[in-house]
Order: sequence, then structure tokens, then C-alpha cells
Amino acid sequence: MNADIVTILSTRQDVSWLPWAVLYFFLIGLSVAAFVLSVPGIVLRRGSWIGISRRALLGAVLCGVTAPLALLSDLHQPGRFLNFYLHSNFSSWMAWGAYFIPLYLCSLLLYSWLALRPTLAAMGAQGGSATRWYARLAYGGHDSRTALAAAALLAAVGGLLVFVYTGMEVMILRSRPLWHTPMLPLLFVLTAFSGAIGMVHVLDRMLNAVTEDATRRLNRLLVAAQVAVLTANAAWLALGLAGWSASGAQAWSELAGVGAWRYAAAWAGTVTLVTLWLARRRPARGLLIGVLTLHSAWMIRWTILIGGQGVSRIGEGYSAYQLPLGFDGVLGLLGIAGLWLALYVVLISFLPWDNRAAAQGAAS
Repeated sequence: MNADIVTILSTRQDVSWLPWAVLYFFLIGLSVAAFVLSVPGIVLRRGSWIGISRRALLGAVLCGVTAPLALLSDLHQPGRFLNFYLHSNFSSWMAWGAYFIPLYLCSLLLYSWLALRPTLAAMGAQGGSATRWYARLAYGGHDSRTALAAAALLAAVGGLLVFVYTGMEVMILRSRPLWHTPMLPLLFVLTAFSGAIGMVHVLDRMLNAVTEDATRRLNRLLVAAQVAVLTANAAWLALGLAGWSASGAQAWSELAGVGAWRYAAAWAGTVTLVTLWLARRRPARGLLIGVLTLHSAWMIRWTILIGGQGVSRIGEGYSAYQLPLGFDGVLGLLGIAGLWLALYVVLISFLPWDNRAAAQGAAS
């Protein structure tokens, strides 16, 4: 009797973590890193950092407020987020994130309000019916460095927990060898800082608040961050090729022959090198440096999170992801970008963020 033998070589699987998830990881990482950049000028009152820290605070708030909306969009309905509280599973890093995110965001907003109180009070003292709202928001306008430092410490704890959970909830997935490595959380942190520095570069140009000292300082930070990113990527590759990391070796064996993934990874590395060269050799090109730095940070995360899902978990094969035009693709990403821009317009319309305002805030 003849028997037919069916062998499954590969099956096409849709990605589970949509572009919304990549955008969430990207924005929340930028927010935490930008918050760290705000501390030297706002909390420690270092004069050379005041302008940088002011724009970093703006970036932290913009990205911090929009990031959870990208996460809720990835869940497709708010009720799924509520389930983390109604049916908590504390063995899951994702469940812990439901507590870490509000802790960080609430402490960030408190920290931002305390940092902006002197500015709000000064605007409220100018007189006129419109300024009374500034006086109410200032709630006295006292510049309490103790309260500011306490709020900054709380936000730092929340930000550290966000960094840990966003890295760990991806790293623990053994079914994805590209993700299952301790190098992944480190790379997330490093790209968050490089992206945050690039974002401050862009905000400086958008607000016409460029100074030579700030540009030089940002470029020095960016060089160090991009060198760290390239070193981490090189170490990750070396560990896999040498066979010292089992998951790394498996990941590279699965992806080395995939042209689409190889080209995306090469592009991400090339853009990182270009920003490193521009920061060292063309430091005045701040807008270009900032945009390319944000792009390189995004591409590294996209290549890892989306590209890593292309490998079939049943049999062999790779399915290149095609970004759709609708809600789960281009339209959704543009919607969050539009929300970020709308929030930016609101904040700069009602509060000053230029160097003069930063200096006044430091002096008060």
C-alpha cells in the first residue's frame, strides 16, 4: 500500500507585532532618554545645558504622551489594556508594563509641571485676562528644587523600569532567536539615547533656538552614542558568527541569506555611520544630523522587530513584510505623527521653549 507523505517546508505567518508596536517602543524610548537629557539643565542647573534640557523636556513630553496611544492602537481596543488590571499576570513582563507606563508618565508630567512653574508664573504676572490661566496653572509659581528633584527621581525610576520591561518583554521570546539575546535590551537603550539627541537637534531648528555651544555639545554626545550603537551591533554579530551565543548563531544562520533583511540591516548601519561622520566633520548640519539619527534609530528597531518576525516558526522560510497603506500601516503611522505634531503646535503656542525662556526659568 502506497502512502503519501506530506512535508511542510514553510508556512506564511502574518506578523504579530504590527508597526504600532515598533512605533510605541520607539517613542517611549525617545521619551525616557530625552528626560535624562533634561536633568542636567533643569535639575542640576548647569548653565551650558539649559537650552538643551529645555528642548529635551519638550521632546520627552511629546513622545511620552503619544507613545501609549500607539500601544493602544496596537491592542486595537482600550478594553484589552484594562484586562492587564482586571486579570493581572505578574509572571508577564507585558503585564508589568501596564503599571510601569503610568508610573513613568505621571511622574514625567509632574516633573514637567514643576520645571515650568516659574515660567507659568512669570507669564501670569504680565496682566490681562488671558494670563490668569497661566497664574492658575502655576499654582503660586514657587521654584521648589527639592520637589523638582524628588519628581525627577521618581521619573528616573519609572523610566528605568520602562527600559527594563520594553527590553525584557521582547528578549524572553525564545521562538525568535534574533530577539532572544541580552544584547537586545542594551541596543534598545543605546538607540533611544542616540534618537533623543537627534530629536533635540531637530527641535532646536524647529524652534530657531540653535546655539554653537549646544550644537557642539549635542554632536559630542551623538558621536559617543553612535559609536556605542555600532559597537553593540558588532559585538552581537561577532558573538553569533563565533558561535559563542547559541541564539545569535541561529539568528544569523536564518537571516544571513535573506536579501530583504540583509539590505535593511545594511541600510540601518550605513545611516548610523553617516550620522557619525556628519557629527564629527559637518557639525553645523544639525537638521540633517537630527533627521538621519532618528531614521537610523527607527530602522534598527524596525529591522529587528519587524524583520525578525519574517522567519517562519514552522519549518523553514522567510516572509518579507509588506507595509500596508491602511490603519495598521502607513495611515496609522502618519496619524500618530500628526498627533505628535499637533501636540507640538499646542505646547509651543502656549509656552516659550527658546533660549530666552530657558534662561529666565533658570534665573527664577
